[in-house]
Amino acid sequence: MNYLIVVDMQNDFVSGALGTPEAVEIVPRVAARTAEGLSRGEEVLFTRDTHETDYLNTQEGKKLPVPHCIRGTAGWEIVPQLAEYAAGRTPVDKPTFGSRYLGAVLKARDEDLRKQGKPGVERVTLVGLCTDICVISNALLVKAFLPEAEVAVDASCCAGVTPESHKNALEAMRMCQIDIENG
Repeated sequence: MNYLIVVDMQNDFVSGALGTPEAVEIVPRVAARTAEGLSRGEEVLFTRDTHETDYLNTQEGKKLPVPHCIRGTAGWEIVPQLAEYAAGRTPVDKPTFGSRYLGAVLKARDEDLRKQGKPGVERVTLVGLCTDICVISNALLVKAFLPEAEVAVDASCCAGVTPESHKNALEAMRMCQIDIENG
């Protein structure tokens, strides 16, 4: 079984409080990659950066004092271009960069498939935002939970805080045996 993880494609990271031109640029590619993945039979999971109204009092809020992705706000929602693909799927809400829950879900699915005599989770591809924070964190977590699965990041469907930090994150992931693809 193959998975596509769409990381934090939320309004605040595209056009809101922490939006960048590079994030805007990848939205159509992420939508196309998601549609393609669904047509190929990939399981698609969405993550959402999720903070509460006390965000500025948290460790992250003290280091990045820009309220964003506050639960229930428009900035917290998945971008409209991906809404149809997210509909009917329960996003993995994560209060920090990486999600142990996401890793546990994938590990449990792998074990269930193997108990049924099927190949487990064979490949996990990640796309989304931000390459240098949440994509890298979740890619490394997936690699830790599923060390024998292929883990890949589609660089053409990711954007970092800056173009330079995007490239640095891709290189760091490559060094950790995560395949870096370009569409």
